[in-house]
Amino acid sequence: MSNTKTVNIFAVDLGATSGRTILGSIVNGKLEQRELTRFPNNIIETGGHFFWDIYALYNEIIRGLKVVANEGIEVTSIGIDTWGCDFVIVGRDGGILRNPYCYRDPHTEGAMEEYFKLVPKEVVYEKTGIQFMNFNSLFQLATLRRNNDSALEGAKKILFIPDALMYMLTGEAVCEYTVLSTSQMLNPVTKKIDEELISVIGLKESQFGRYVNPGEVVDTLTPEVQKMTGLGAVPVVAVAGHDTGAAVAAVPAQNERFAYLSCGTWSLLGIETKEAIINEKSFQYNFTNEGGIEGTTRFLKNICGMWLLERSRKEWADAGQKDDLGNEVPTNVNVVNADAMDAPAFRSFINPDAACFANPANMVEAIQNYCKETNQPVPQGYKQIARCIFESLAMRYRQVLGYLKELAPFSIEKLHVIGGGTYNQHLMQFAANSIGIPVVTGPVEGTAIGNIMLQAKAAGLVSDMFEMRSIISNSIDMKTYEPQDTEAWEEAYKRYLEVC
Repeated sequence: MSNTKTVNIFAVDLGATSGRTILGSIVNGKLEQRELTRFPNNIIETGGHFFWDIYALYNEIIRGLKVVANEGIEVTSIGIDTWGCDFVIVGRDGGILRNPYCYRDPHTEGAMEEYFKLVPKEVVYEKTGIQFMNFNSLFQLATLRRNNDSALEGAKKILFIPDALMYMLTGEAVCEYTVLSTSQMLNPVTKKIDEELISVIGLKESQFGRYVNPGEVVDTLTPEVQKMTGLGAVPVVAVAGHDTGAAVAAVPAQNERFAYLSCGTWSLLGIETKEAIINEKSFQYNFTNEGGIEGTTRFLKNICGMWLLERSRKEWADAGQKDDLGNEVPTNVNVVNADAMDAPAFRSFINPDAACFANPANMVEAIQNYCKETNQPVPQGYKQIARCIFESLAMRYRQVLGYLKELAPFSIEKLHVIGGGTYNQHLMQFAANSIGIPVVTGPVEGTAIGNIMLQAKAAGLVSDMFEMRSIISNSIDMKTYEPQDTEAWEEAYKRYLEVC
């Protein structure tokens, strides 16, 4: 690996609530990165539906590219990672037909049951090995077809969010492997869209972009984008377009005997395997097999994450930073996290994945109603609400990790946690206490790091994921949490299972 010249890499990291553009480089065997821009990713509610603003996201990418151009920085490549499942519909004239639906839109309620009338549930899982969630792309598309959606009627191409943004930058329509794998349309054996699954809703494989894998160059910036940004014909690289795929690529593991938890708005808990795991137990536990880098499979389960606290904090902010007891709620989330430790332990639990928490009108009331309906003490005030959330997440991690231990082809010795949730040291300690094995945290910005390192691989700066992970571990601060108070957590877990 040559260090004679600094190679600058431009990464776009888009989450469900915010996005960033980052400049990354590898210098003397260490990763360096600088945040260029940060911006909100707002859900738009109109006409009884929830949408993403794809044009606003594109505009923010352009703004970030202008920053590097204005600073005279030569960019080697550009890569984009986002959340999974959602998609943009492109018409026959090449134009985007409508802003994409948000996966939290309620139009897919009951969509799975309707689809299973066309293809049995067991057949869908056998073909895809994907966890059943009503917002999976397959069910979103089936809903649009059932509703005679005009955009779908005119669809020439259906592009997942990172692919759509690459299309806007390059004019090339592609279908990146890791984000396709979230759709419940990919067959993990053939590595292609299963035509039987989409033909029953009147779609064809040709309506999706050409297949690309992480690390492949899609094309260069269009002349239009070059003129807007002041950059030249910079290559756009298909990284792991699904943010969890990018995040798992950044796990600084030393061997295969680990589980990972990508902890942000969502918590995604799983293992990395060479082959998909599709059997009766994985079907029963509703685990998913998603595409990883270098042909690996991310065998995981989606768990609700910091969404519970994010929504609660927004409601307190809307109420003038007051909770339901009239207490002043700190605006600093770290203070909220610390204050939660003043509340009594193990007072009440929720199942973070209960349907009532998906997108309630009021999250605090949803939590309180759940506890009331399950005959538990009802949490009052921001301290008790936050503590209930943290303890319930830790218990859910233990439950899902128990399923993983039954299914994994190797023993699990530690849990690597990446993402913004690692800032919450109290939740990380709770996780270690609950699961009974060490929790190792870092990197915080795993998705951006994975994005940058995959571009570095495409540029020939690293050879494989082992070298990637070695550089990452040399470049970040990691912290290990050892289990504590295991007997108390064991007793509390029994109560959690009774309730949830």
